[in-house]
Amino acid sequence: MNLVWFRNDLRTKDNPVLNNAINSGNTVCIYCFDPRHFESIPCGFPRTDTHRARFLIESVENLRKNLDGSLIVRIGKPEDIIPELIEKHGFTSLWYQKEHTSEEIHAEEQLKNKISRPIHRFTDQLLYHPDDLPFSFDEIPDVFTQFRKKLEKFAEVREPVEKPVQLPVEIIGLEPGEIPSIQDLGLKEQQTDHRSVIAFKGGEDEAWKRLEHYLFESDSLRDYKYTRNGLLGANYSSKFSPWLAHGCISARSINKQVELYEKKVHKNDSTYWMKFELIWRDYFRYSAMKYGNKIFQLGGIQQKELKKSTDPEIFQKWAEGSTGIPFIDANMHELNQTGFMSNRGRQNVASFLAQNLNFDWRWGAAYFESKLIDYDVCSNWGNWAYNATVGHDPRNRYFNILNQADRYDKKGEYVRHWLPELKNVPAEFIHEPHRIGPDQQKLFEVIIGRDYPEPMIDLEESYEEIKNQQD
Repeated sequence: MNLVWFRNDLRTKDNPVLNNAINSGNTVCIYCFDPRHFESIPCGFPRTDTHRARFLIESVENLRKNLDGSLIVRIGKPEDIIPELIEKHGFTSLWYQKEHTSEEIHAEEQLKNKISRPIHRFTDQLLYHPDDLPFSFDEIPDVFTQFRKKLEKFAEVREPVEKPVQLPVEIIGLEPGEIPSIQDLGLKEQQTDHRSVIAFKGGEDEAWKRLEHYLFESDSLRDYKYTRNGLLGANYSSKFSPWLAHGCISARSINKQVELYEKKVHKNDSTYWMKFELIWRDYFRYSAMKYGNKIFQLGGIQQKELKKSTDPEIFQKWAEGSTGIPFIDANMHELNQTGFMSNRGRQNVASFLAQNLNFDWRWGAAYFESKLIDYDVCSNWGNWAYNATVGHDPRNRYFNILNQADRYDKKGEYVRHWLPELKNVPAEFIHEPHRIGPDQQKLFEVIIGRDYPEPMIDLEESYEEIKNQQD
């Protein structure tokens, strides 16, 4: 009797762990809600907050449905629960998806030390399988373009595997267990704001619905390359990332459907760009395999010597969206109230914290881990390191926040969407409302310093400081 341990692979389609286990004999499946994932961290917020926890709960509920109810659910550390289950019920082997960062690896090692049964581990959370790489892990290029070109030339994406015909079995005397509520996990209930770009719901079924809608029903993929930096609306980008992060759908399945779209509908730069983004996702994962815990260190994989602020009051203004910089605040409000933020927004708020505020970027990465429904350890920390100039980009780069705001929210529609206190401010002042004179503030019904904060820093002065530090 096989035991399959689900982790970040909450799906039945293109799940080689599940397929291979079932093909080898009778199989039982389990998911553990690890209490460590919901504890508060030293920065003062839960490691997994409500929006992400809700998406996870929904994903596990849907997985249980798609397994015809035969999914065991427990609350506790997997390295404690699984060995006890194996001994009590006589499972002969354990099957699971391998992860590649330290805490997940530690849980695996603890588990392996407690069981004597055969263990079958798989690495199928990537677009390109590790066995198909044209280089070893140590030889993974430090520049993305080199990585991408070698993969595209010398490697192929494997075909997704179908959902198994036979499903896991139930064992008499083995209680299925209740799927916990938000409150059971020690979190406070929080409703998603109605202004969210879409009503995200976890689970494999919802992942495939979104894929079908974006590609074939709305035909939004056709323009993806040119709309992907949008801020408002459901279809400016694919929004696949929450389901990818929880493994409700695989990168290979998305790639396969994009190829189908290219054959049946249209092939252009946008369809290629979708594959391009999936390769970026692989790159961050392979980088984590290569560099290990360096991806979590202040100096990053570049091992820079840095001195950064860790003032909680400064961080709090950034986190709650009260910096006095509307483009930053609007994005942080969207994150806090929905668990999602556009890629363009993420780049700007990360650059602002790490560069303009000269703050320890790891606090921001941890905050994203708490809030984002699409949190993926490798992509999140890789992107933050990139914006903090300690990752894979060798350049000392930063975002000019006002230029970005003018380019991507010229009329201020996004800012007004999330900062209603600025709803009457005209486009001329929407990204710098502190420039509004006292009489005009009354006219526009916003008193700066009362209804909306003064800027916490002078952006232009901060850019000069960044340049001086680079010199």
